[in-house]
Amino acid sequence: QVQLVESGGGLVQAGNSLRLSCAASGRTLSKYRMGWFRQAPGKEREFVASIGWSDGNTYYADSVKGRFTISRDNAKNTVYLQMNNLKPEDTAVYYCAARPLDRANYDYWGQGTQVTVSS
Repeated sequence: QVQLVESGGGLVQAGNSLRLSCAASGRTLSKYRMGWFRQAPGKEREFVASIGWSDGNTYYADSVKGRFTISRDNAKNTVYLQMNNLKPEDTAVYYCAARPLDRANYDYWGQGTQVTVSS
């Protein structure tokens, strides 16, 4: 089992920044890939970014490339999502998730944190 707890959401104006945190605990985290997803009202959940615990390799959705940065602090077992130049369309509930490296799906999810960007 992996437990994930997100924090850092809030209300910001367009153009500003937020940093989300995901505190992870449980099994050997080096065997997981960590991801951030988001779900806006009335829309399906979508991938935002991911990072490997061991190699730090990152992937981003095209919609956030150049604005968002995913990182991890292995000593703190925490994954971050730095979000810059936020836009109203970034408004969503953001979820942290963990995927075992030998599986295709993200098996563990946090409770989510709300991000609201006003214009």
